[in-house]
Amino acid sequence: MQADGEDYELKQMKDMAAARKRWEALGGITLQPSSIKFDYADLCINCSVLREEKVKVLTPREAGYAIQLSNKTLLDVRPSTEHEKAWVKGSTWIPVFDVDNKFDAGTLSRQITSFVMGGWWSGVPTLSYNNQFLSKVEEKYPRDTDLIVACQKGLRSLAACEVLYNAGYRNIFWVQGGLEAAEEEDLIREGPQPFKLAGIGGVSEFLGFTDQQRDAASKEGWGYRLVFSARLVGIFLAADALFIGAQQVGQYLRDIRSP
Repeated sequence: MQADGEDYELKQMKDMAAARKRWEALGGITLQPSSIKFDYADLCINCSVLREEKVKVLTPREAGYAIQLSNKTLLDVRPSTEHEKAWVKGSTWIPVFDVDNKFDAGTLSRQITSFVMGGWWSGVPTLSYNNQFLSKVEEKYPRDTDLIVACQKGLRSLAACEVLYNAGYRNIFWVQGGLEAAEEEDLIREGPQPFKLAGIGGVSEFLGFTDQQRDAASKEGWGYRLVFSARLVGIFLAADALFIGAQQVGQYLRDIRSP
């Protein structure tokens, strides 16, 4: 056991030693010894901020090392529904898109359409662009700041990187795959749920039918699966009880009307 612990610490030291060279090669600030490796094979070549090399790419683990080594904060651009479930310790939260809670006709129409088209199942809310996103970032960070930008899956953060680049920020680091791609040891997490479960919701989450929950179930074992199996059984029993109740009410009304 002691040898295993020493091997792990040695690996961590080697990883952390490599990070300094890799971070500085990307144009980051000078770091204390540590580890990062970069793989550009999975870049989204259709995204201009990546294709034109406007941003530099980090995996969640690399982002964790960079935050630790450079004492920089991570800019979390996720909506409130995801951020409130899990966030990186010490991160700055400024959503680029957030939940649209307005009650005008246009918003209500989008909310109804979103719900009917699958929002009831996925739990994804109706989002709108946060017009104060850039101004809030500018209030907190000068344009020469190293910004590590992340969202849940890596898509909205690309939009945020584009906005920041167009506003004059040049030291932008994008977290590839978002926080959902992070393992628990990659980043220091706060909040009630793992990063991987922060982006799910709706009926699919309640029943445990999401890919993220299936992965968790494969690791947690039968206890985890039984919780969601019990919920599914409960729904069938409730639906059956409602059906029987409706039949009885219908029969009662017919009996009242009959002479």
